[in-house]
Amino acid sequence: MTEHVLITGGAGFIGSRLARRLVSEGHEVTVLDALIPQVHGDEPEKTSSLLRSLDGIATVKRGSVTDRDALRDALVGVTAVVHLAAETGTGQSMYEIDRYVEANVGGTARLLDLLTNEPHMVKRIVIASSRSIYGEGSYRTADGRTVYPSHRADDDMAAGDFQVHMPGEGELTLIPTDESAKLHPSSVYGITKQMQESLIMTVAPTIGIEPVALRYQNVYGPGQSLKNPYTGILSIFSTLIRQGKAINIFEDGRESRDFVYIDDVVEATFLAVTHPSAPGETLNVGSGVATTVTEVVGALFTAFRTEVPTHITGNYRLGDIRHNVADTGRLRTVLGFEPATSFSEGVQRFVDWVLTEPVEEDTYQKSLDEMASRNLLK
Repeated sequence: MTEHVLITGGAGFIGSRLARRLVSEGHEVTVLDALIPQVHGDEPEKTSSLLRSLDGIATVKRGSVTDRDALRDALVGVTAVVHLAAETGTGQSMYEIDRYVEANVGGTARLLDLLTNEPHMVKRIVIASSRSIYGEGSYRTADGRTVYPSHRADDDMAAGDFQVHMPGEGELTLIPTDESAKLHPSSVYGITKQMQESLIMTVAPTIGIEPVALRYQNVYGPGQSLKNPYTGILSIFSTLIRQGKAINIFEDGRESRDFVYIDDVVEATFLAVTHPSAPGETLNVGSGVATTVTEVVGALFTAFRTEVPTHITGNYRLGDIRHNVADTGRLRTVLGFEPATSFSEGVQRFVDWVLTEPVEEDTYQKSLDEMASRNLLK
């Protein structure tokens, strides 16, 4: 059945590719996007290749999800919503608190308020949730119990101890985090994503809309913003490599994340919109593989075929987690889908694309200075 899908934040990294995927299967797409300069530049029509990629693909409406009139206009004729619009920087969220809460929680609340109180045709809504809601995620104790440690202590990290600890327990072993894990985010961003997910999954069924929550892990690939210093370490490190600048690695370099390639994320999201088994489900979308920051740097050096100096600094950011890896079994069981792009393959594709793009101004240091001035970077 053909759907008319509204993608909020649809001119972004994930949304623009999802729009093309949906249209390739005969669906109609409307995009609502604020086109903020941090992501798209000061003149999006000229500077945003993601926005230009939607020409002839989707109807693009410029506006914020916090604007009730813009939402109302974008929802006309829509049968499904993919709610991607959000502020996304974990570090930045710790000092731009009002902006993150207003965009992420306020925008979601306005969307649901409209769907609750005004006529519409929406049957399904997919919310882009995040691995950040798990906080430190799942670990196994020496005697085989699964536990969910609290956030790491500033005093421990200041002393160079970056490991995850739990009172009364010995050494803990990282295990994949499944969807039943405790939710205890360690950043304002994570808190807002948990609230977004909870709002959608609670309210939608009461108004006859099928909800689906996708807990994205660390998404990367061609099209990722190279302008936004909060977009992720692959973009940040790539810019430094191209400029011949040294890479400073936080903590001890052994902190890890679950990196999942953009095409796999888009396919999982497409299935969340269209698959009959998706409604009511909460699903991790990740690779199921933990990759350390040091391994990320090595993979980029291999793909670029060049190296720059690296320094493991021992610096750390408050609100950062130590490790992250998703259990993707439920994604496979419910949607019959398993991400297939290896990290090495994905990084090579990413770097091949980066080399076709202009070298962006390095704004990463400015973002670090902002955090340090607020005592969030140590």
